[in-house]
Amino acid sequence: MKKQFILKKAKKTLLAAYHRFCKKKKELSPETAEQIKKELISLQSAVMQKDSIKAVEISHIVQNSANVHLKKNFFEQTRDFILGVAAALFIAILIRQMWFELYEIPTGSMRPTFKEQDRLSVSKTDFGINFPLRLGHFYFNPDLIKRNNIVIFTVEDMDVRDANTVYFYLFPGKKLLVKRIIGKPGDTLYFYGGKVYGIDEAGQDITPELQPPQLDKIDHIPFISFEGTRVSTTPSVLPDIFSPVIIYQMNEPIARLYATSRTQARGELLPKIQMQNPGLTYEDLWGIKNFAMARLLTKDQVRMFTDQDPSLMEEGVLYLELKHNPSLSMARIGPDEYNRVRPLVGLSTSVIPLQESQLKAIMDNLYTARFIVNNGFSYRYGINPDRFGTQAFFPYLPTIPDGTYEYYYGKAYQVKWQGITSELPSSSPLYRFDPQRVQLLFNIGMEFDNRYNPQSKEQYLVPSRYAYFRDGDLYLMGAPILKKDDSTLTTFIEREKKRQMLCRPGNSYHPFIDQGPPVDASGNLDIAFIKQYGLKIPPKSYLCLGDNHANSGDSRDFGFVPEQNLRGGPVFIFWPPGNRFGAPNQPSYPFFNPGRLIIWSLALIGFGTWYYIHRKRNRLPLSFE
Repeated sequence: MKKQFILKKAKKTLLAAYHRFCKKKKELSPETAEQIKKELISLQSAVMQKDSIKAVEISHIVQNSANVHLKKNFFEQTRDFILGVAAALFIAILIRQMWFELYEIPTGSMRPTFKEQDRLSVSKTDFGINFPLRLGHFYFNPDLIKRNNIVIFTVEDMDVRDANTVYFYLFPGKKLLVKRIIGKPGDTLYFYGGKVYGIDEAGQDITPELQPPQLDKIDHIPFISFEGTRVSTTPSVLPDIFSPVIIYQMNEPIARLYATSRTQARGELLPKIQMQNPGLTYEDLWGIKNFAMARLLTKDQVRMFTDQDPSLMEEGVLYLELKHNPSLSMARIGPDEYNRVRPLVGLSTSVIPLQESQLKAIMDNLYTARFIVNNGFSYRYGINPDRFGTQAFFPYLPTIPDGTYEYYYGKAYQVKWQGITSELPSSSPLYRFDPQRVQLLFNIGMEFDNRYNPQSKEQYLVPSRYAYFRDGDLYLMGAPILKKDDSTLTTFIEREKKRQMLCRPGNSYHPFIDQGPPVDASGNLDIAFIKQYGLKIPPKSYLCLGDNHANSGDSRDFGFVPEQNLRGGPVFIFWPPGNRFGAPNQPSYPFFNPGRLIIWSLALIGFGTWYYIHRKRNRLPLSFE
């Protein structure tokens, strides 16, 4: 073994000196060139005869001659370094753009499928062959993409905040995002019960593809907030009022709100929306009315921050506030998150008293963002706490040891080195149950920002918590917290219907009750209903949503993803070890497809050509003619 190592090292010295000699021999004197040639021939002879003792002796002589006579000058060193780096970057860019790359998950937008610090291998040949360093594809086959596939796409030329990044610590570029494809071009989709129902371009029911059993725990909500994530405003003729306001959903202008006075506002869908469907209302869009934004309040907070009277309902330990049925006709004037006074979408408010058993059900199904505890103060993982300038925004958890934590499906985990998690024992103080802790973790468990705590009646910032009905049960965080036969829920529904009946003429109230899935009397998908109220996906565009609807910037924010932006799909989670190690939770892409065969063939041809030239160039005996 030692002899083989010596001979291998001697051969390496021989080859390095030989190739340098071939380049430099014209610059050497005839005597020096002849001497080095003899040394190289002697070393070659010793290596080929496997004479390790002689090979060591002569290799030292060859190395000394190379250091004296064949040494690269500064220009050659600089040139070779630049060419080497350029070649490495060129190959790396081609591989990353067209073949595969390794990717680290930066945020929790795709939890539980992917979590922060997960490492993935990403194939760039799942459905096409990409142009390197530009949008589009040499080849693209949309039939290879299945609904609920996960894709990687670039945000270049998309309306995405903080889109810039740097690759290889040197080259500016645009970020890549990871999301799940829900809608393909021509699909029409409707949201109910955290699920998606729909038809394809030909009018065929695609609901089974949208609701595969392996993704049963993943819910989808058709909005981030009732006013979208973007509004455009202009100063009004009314002093200190911003009006009109354009509301965007799916990054498309949908509605206009305008102030009629300093205290009153009105709203309407934009003409292009009304022309497509004259009878449509804002809350009808895509099933928005099937969902509410939720938070937990104390009895005093219900009295102060809502228009509901807790004395007119049963006593509760805490109260579930539901904001629902966004209305343009009930638009109001108020401050937004930037303290601009402007027209706001009108919302209805409902309240459900919750007992201890229901609060325990919330804790048993709690999920939160990943968060860091430092000296009792907690903040969301991934943010820079210094930019807040104060700890006043951070929730205080005095009994929790310093560390990084997360909740999922009611279980608490500590996050350790490189994203490895371990479930906390039941004795952990994170499991402490009391109404105050339940309220805190439910209300700000996604943002970890005290500004989302209940503070005022006109509060604009509300938690990213959503409620919806599914088959009569009321769901929070993907779980049926109130079953349809629960007396608390039946009493609430009766109260909602009574409120609707007692409404004054011209001031209708839309109760938050189960509207039912979009199916007809025979249980089949109501295709006419889907066409009327569903979300239509434009040509060459895809609806891409994050699995973690409460903490995901996705198509609800930046709009549909253009076909040309799609770059590939994740195929394997190789870090951290655990139950998610391996193929991600998605319908599998076909292993054999034209794009993959072409790229792999080109890669094999390229590697084979390099290997042949390399072997031929370094095969003994070397030519000294």
